[in-house]
Amino acid sequence: MKTTHSFGFLAALLCQFLGVDSFIAPSARLTRIHRSHLSSTKEPTTETTTSTDNDYNAVFVAKEGGRGATTASQQALEQNLSLGAPPARPSGGHFLTRGGVQVTAHVEPMEFSDEMRSGTSANAIEELVQQLDEHKGVLLTSSYEFPGRYARWSLGFVDPPLEISGRGSKCTIKALNQRGKVILPAVEEVMKSLKEEGILSELHVSNQGETPNGTGDSMDSAMTRIDVTVVPPSEVGTFSEEERSRQPSLFSVVRALVDLFGYQAPDGQLGLYGAFGYDLTFQFEPIKLSQPRDDDQRDVLLYLPDTIIVVDQDKRDAWKVDYDFCVNQRSTQGMPRLGENAPFQAFDESKVDFNPRDTPPNEFAQSVEKAKREFAVGNLFEAVLSQTFREKLAEETPPSVLFRRLRARNPAPYGFFINLGEQEYLVGASPEMFVRCEAIADNDYRPGALRVETCPISGTVARGADALEDAQRVKSLMMNAKEESELTMCTDVDRNDKSRICEPGSVQVIGRRQIEMYSRLIHTVDHVEGFLRPEFDALDAFLCHTWAVTVTGAPKTWAIQFVEDNERSPRHWYGGAVGMVGFDGSLNTGLTLRTVRVKNGVAEVRAGATLLYDSNPPAEELETELKASAMIDAIVQKGPEDELGTVSKLVPKPVLVGNGKNLILIDHEDSFVHTLGNYLRQTGATVTTLRSGPSALKALESMAQAGKKPDLVILSPGPGNPSDFGLSKTIDVLTKHKIPAFGVCLGLQGMVEHFGGTLGVLGYPMHGKPSGVTLTAEGKAANSIFEGLPDTFEVARYHSLYGIKERLPSSLKVTALSDDGIVMGIQHNELPFAAVQFHPESILTSPAHGMTILQNALSVLHYSEGSAEERATSGAELVGILEQKSEDQLQAKLEKVGLSTSGSKSDMVVRLALWMHKSKEAKSGRLPLEDKSATELRELKASLGMKGSSGSKEELIEQLKTCLL
Repeated sequence: MKTTHSFGFLAALLCQFLGVDSFIAPSARLTRIHRSHLSSTKEPTTETTTSTDNDYNAVFVAKEGGRGATTASQQALEQNLSLGAPPARPSGGHFLTRGGVQVTAHVEPMEFSDEMRSGTSANAIEELVQQLDEHKGVLLTSSYEFPGRYARWSLGFVDPPLEISGRGSKCTIKALNQRGKVILPAVEEVMKSLKEEGILSELHVSNQGETPNGTGDSMDSAMTRIDVTVVPPSEVGTFSEEERSRQPSLFSVVRALVDLFGYQAPDGQLGLYGAFGYDLTFQFEPIKLSQPRDDDQRDVLLYLPDTIIVVDQDKRDAWKVDYDFCVNQRSTQGMPRLGENAPFQAFDESKVDFNPRDTPPNEFAQSVEKAKREFAVGNLFEAVLSQTFREKLAEETPPSVLFRRLRARNPAPYGFFINLGEQEYLVGASPEMFVRCEAIADNDYRPGALRVETCPISGTVARGADALEDAQRVKSLMMNAKEESELTMCTDVDRNDKSRICEPGSVQVIGRRQIEMYSRLIHTVDHVEGFLRPEFDALDAFLCHTWAVTVTGAPKTWAIQFVEDNERSPRHWYGGAVGMVGFDGSLNTGLTLRTVRVKNGVAEVRAGATLLYDSNPPAEELETELKASAMIDAIVQKGPEDELGTVSKLVPKPVLVGNGKNLILIDHEDSFVHTLGNYLRQTGATVTTLRSGPSALKALESMAQAGKKPDLVILSPGPGNPSDFGLSKTIDVLTKHKIPAFGVCLGLQGMVEHFGGTLGVLGYPMHGKPSGVTLTAEGKAANSIFEGLPDTFEVARYHSLYGIKERLPSSLKVTALSDDGIVMGIQHNELPFAAVQFHPESILTSPAHGMTILQNALSVLHYSEGSAEERATSGAELVGILEQKSEDQLQAKLEKVGLSTSGSKSDMVVRLALWMHKSKEAKSGRLPLEDKSATELRELKASLGMKGSSGSKEELIEQLKTCLL
């Protein structure tokens, strides 16, 4: 087989053979490309480098043997999984539950629409949001999609007939209206059965006007309630670990209610909705408590709704379901669906003590150090510690406002707004599923087996400024061994939780280290499934996972004890779950993360960090603050979401530096020239692209002769070498007519050759490769094309030729160098010519950096008929030019003319623009200071921000003349 090699490759081999660093080619002409239309030009002298620090094939990429398992999205399609969304709109009807309760469901379709008008789904949801400030109820929303995992939907209600609340061993089932009183006798019978079975030690039924202790109170006087006490669980060791989830607890009451109302109907919406507190885990794993709890703390709060609004965004459908119940021949039909009205109460200094955070700064890092000592001796492998931040809420910031802000700013699969009563609310945008269960008709175990799934999240990095920076951060996250270890431990513990109750072999990881992006964070996520054994149900699955290792640690029991001993306050609802326990046997819950707990007008945000032995204490403390930032932003930052129907204020567009400028882009037959043109047009400039050659030169000559020469010519990248396109002739025309130029890649090489420099050939061609670039002192100077950029940044390289630094002419200064010492930027010492040896328009170069370079080129590359500011033809153009300056540059200019440097950057821009305008007027005689009154002169002085005091009018005139002239 015949093998061909590039000149650079052969030159590199010869250099190695001779033991030299470079080779001066006897004939430096590269492959000639499309030169028939160009006249002969000076041949470049070329030199070859052999060094490259990067092995671009160092990471093995498999190209064969691809046999992948079924993806989660394929599986969801094959098994008709709900992805958490409600089933298709039901038809309604009459049903009899397992406990003998007759249920009638009436389904009323709604118009699916985003328009805010009566009868639409959007209006129904917004009315619900508004009502939840004053009425008990739940709104669950999923505004995040992920294939095979999440869909978009909303479901909610207010004024439910029954409430189930509990703490420790005590539980209360309360009728919240007359409809609830009809249902409660059926609940009473079930509770009596639990007492007979020895699960309850106490049972008390309160009739109208009576409370458990025999006294009446105003709140309960019109309601009926049942209070029960659950017996203590059996002594550890007297039951198998597989039976732990069936030991007496508050979940025994919940399970009994699910059995009472359980029915198999194509409805799928009826169930218990609400919140499960963190302290529930102590009923599953006994822990020694070391923190005091509030007297009014609740561990569980669930509602039985009788009207549910459902919106399925994916199916573009919406409906309302009204339920009626018949117990002992008494029906709720015709009874009003009402509830107590308790408006939100803002923070009151006289009633509530306030502490802005439960953990003083730096103390969290000290707790991390303590955890690391536990890791070192093997007591823990992983722990999740958290801290709480607090803000006061005013009347104009009720929970509904917080929910609207979170919903708009932080889309999540588990969004929620719950009015828990007693001036307590939960508003959240949780990214993490806790436990989800649903019956699967077709599976490997038995028809209708319950599938349980979880999605542990661990591994976090902040979002970038754009998709390109996101990609870099994803790469850093995926390459971080510590972040990988965190998720591995979480998933191994999660698999262990499922293995307790799942069919052998059914526990599988169906998604590993998958990327989920949220408003401010990027997470790595695993997806784990299993199928429950027939003797277990969804509540067993729930209990066996309490609480997720992602909010506790491992080994789980020891980690939970460590959390109890080392956090500064009880977690309340944080780290627990919110969601729904379905009467059809399903369950859908999300972890209570990224949540604002509102209690008595105080908004609390709790955030945690997953700790390992490798943890950096200050970094972990910073991570908790980062996670809390989105929630705190929703509390303190107003937005257009605050009120229904508000429209965001129009933000004035910044003045574009290219406005009014005409650019010519010379195309050297490059594959990226139009993207470069697109970037240039984003500056506001008018861009005309001309194919290189005699016609382009003729066009430039004609423009110059007609007095319409372009403001800037851009010399595009291209294949081959500069002589292939007669670049030196192009530059001759530009210098002849005093037209500024900016070059990219081939454009740089053409400038180097034209002004007397030498080109070399890279030993390893850099085609589509990223490279770090560092600015030189000249590159950091004022009027550099790199002004405003960081000292180092990453760019995209597409070149084999380069300008040899040691052989550059004295007229060209080096403004940037690559990590391997190759010239990446040049600027002429006298002429308005500059160029870069990389692609500012490539996806490997940050768009922000690329645009800044092009904006700078338009601002600084011009002939000396005055500065860009002096040549500005309008105030708007002047402000646009000044906005490109850094704060340091603005301060220097203001100090030079004796003006104040105080205020924001915008203040300095306006002050300097006004000074330049007034200075021009004064120098042209169009600002007669003597004709103005002393008051007008003082106002002018104040608006300019001039320093020093003044007395008489004459002193004012003298000071203004000194400043302006």
